[in-house]
Amino acid sequence: MKIRVLSLLVLFLALTSCLKNQSEGVQVLDVAKYEKKMTQPDVQLVDVRTLGEYSEGHIENAVNMDVTADDFDAKVASLDKEKPVMVYCKLGGRSSKAATRLKELGFKNIIDLEGGITSWTSENKQTVK
Repeated sequence: MKIRVLSLLVLFLALTSCLKNQSEGVQVLDVAKYEKKMTQPDVQLVDVRTLGEYSEGHIENAVNMDVTADDFDAKVASLDKEKPVMVYCKLGGRSSKAATRLKELGFKNIIDLEGGITSWTSENKQTVK
């Protein structure tokens, strides 16, 4: 009986954790859902890696705003807070950091690519240089 109650508690916590991320305005999407979302109007696509990484290959139409740079906040100020902002990095760590910062800055709809550009290229999706 204790195991069943504990299992239900863990399940409840996991589900509410997922709901919290959705309500906070940050969605983490797999490659297929991310790619579909990119086709929607008014999407702002941001590569948050370094300029060197961006130059090696990025998703078409992405702008580079390095989340580790001192001028990140100044650069994202050029984005519309009311329109969706889609972020990605190499594996997902820096884009998660960027999504958190964007949320703090008042952005309403933030979409993060699960697994970053590594997942994107592993599914044979195109990049440009």
